[in-house]
Amino acid sequence: MWWGTTVEAPDPGGLARFYAELLGWHIGHEEPGTSIVAASPQGPFFVFQQADGYRKPVWPPVDGEQRPMMHFDFQVGDLESAVEDAVALGATVAEAQPQENVRVMVDPAGHPFCLCFDGE
Repeated sequence: MWWGTTVEAPDPGGLARFYAELLGWHIGHEEPGTSIVAASPQGPFFVFQQADGYRKPVWPPVDGEQRPMMHFDFQVGDLESAVEDAVALGATVAEAQPQENVRVMVDPAGHPFCLCFDGE
């Protein structure tokens, strides 16, 4: 059974608050160096963990730079308003946009994530 995903961050509490607001989830637990965002008391969970020496990933990947090791995909009902909401929370729109129905975004710690509109 999948419990959750752990993401390294220079400010785990700040990044947890960003994703909690973005997804409408809640912060289920915080302690120094770790914050957990939960969809419900049973999960799933995103764990944000302190990473000393953190290097922001670069999107799109560039030789010699920190590559993104993973990213989240979130399905949205209205792509334009989802992008506006994410930007208001502190995300940025990535320069490279490889698909018309997807917006690659960058969270406050530099992790790329995608807002995906399925058109239905």
